[in-house]
Amino acid sequence: MRKIRQKRIRAFTALFILFVQIWSNAATAVCAVQTAPEELQNLYAQSAVLMDADSGRILFEKNGYEKRAMASTTKIFTCILALEHADLQQIVTVSKNAARQPKVHLNMQEGEEFFLEDLLYSLMLESHNDSAVAIAEAISGSTEQFANLMNKKAKELGCRNTYFITPNGLDGKDARGFHSTTAAELARLLKYCIQESPKREEFLKITRTPSRSFQNRAGTRSFSCNNHNALLKMVDGALTGKTGFTSEAGYCYVGAVRRGDKTFIIALLACGWPGHKSWKWQDAKTLVNYAFGHYRYQEITEIPDISPVEALEGYRENADLFSPAYVTPEASASTKLRVLLRDDEQVDVFVKMDETVQAPIYRGDLLGTICYTINGEVIHRIPLVAKEKIKKKNQAWIFKKVIELYLMQYRSAID
Repeated sequence: MRKIRQKRIRAFTALFILFVQIWSNAATAVCAVQTAPEELQNLYAQSAVLMDADSGRILFEKNGYEKRAMASTTKIFTCILALEHADLQQIVTVSKNAARQPKVHLNMQEGEEFFLEDLLYSLMLESHNDSAVAIAEAISGSTEQFANLMNKKAKELGCRNTYFITPNGLDGKDARGFHSTTAAELARLLKYCIQESPKREEFLKITRTPSRSFQNRAGTRSFSCNNHNALLKMVDGALTGKTGFTSEAGYCYVGAVRRGDKTFIIALLACGWPGHKSWKWQDAKTLVNYAFGHYRYQEITEIPDISPVEALEGYRENADLFSPAYVTPEASASTKLRVLLRDDEQVDVFVKMDETVQAPIYRGDLLGTICYTINGEVIHRIPLVAKEKIKKKNQAWIFKKVIELYLMQYRSAID
């Protein structure tokens, strides 16, 4: 009987643990769903990001930090680096490697010559794979060296989970990984293209062009390219964008929309496979409508009181021997902050600073930081620096103050 009871107890315990695990997983799943706004709970994309283009703040993400193949969205970076490293009138000679690239392609021929500017339209409007390779080889000598250029620049922009192998976005893999990025970093790359690059205006001009006709340099063949970024006609203020598809990546999209003083970037990865080509446009419109429907700029002007900081072993010239010295912190920049906030968000501001510092202190020395946060995430920092110089006590100053104290007491005794 005892053995039977023990077996029953073990079975009951196992069932109880299983029930707790199932309940815990279910609760976690419910919480995960609830964190997404209702309008964004049914996105098709496996990875999605909505970014404020001005600040770079991620306003919404769904698996936004998972590495995935990115297909031809790669070409936004190929384009901007080509603009930065070459002249638009540079002559590009087509190699055998470029000419044999798979569809979608311009159908260029080995030895044929083009102007770089024309191939950039081919790259961004029709997403031609052979044009991407020809451009990369013209700038760096090989696609491998151009990929090195892309990876170096991506790291400079803080993209640690992006890895380029091809200039056209075709699926690739080597000893260091596979051709991939995250939705968050893809949005960051587009932010650079449209906000930060010295060639941003040229980039926008190319990617916004509805169509482009050109010839090879010899004038023996003519070509026509049409823009496949359907979002340019779907929503007001559509600024730029790039589609992509491979069997590994699925349908992808990265784009930007600007209305008035607000600019948003959206990035979608693995947004369906053949049979669901329109899903990326549905997701894109959903994110755009959500962004402009729920975010407003607000001016943040109030900051907490900033108290003087005691400078240990410090002194002021006219202070007595035992008086503590205090240094006054001041903001190194304007404390007025303009922030894009969702209707239910607020900015919390706090000062991070030690109560004491060690003398000597020089004007401009860092004392602390004013931190601006949204939901616990720091969105902005302003350094607090010393407003004046505080010297460190030395023997000469102490001796001088001791003499002054003695003379003061002596005069008091005489009086």
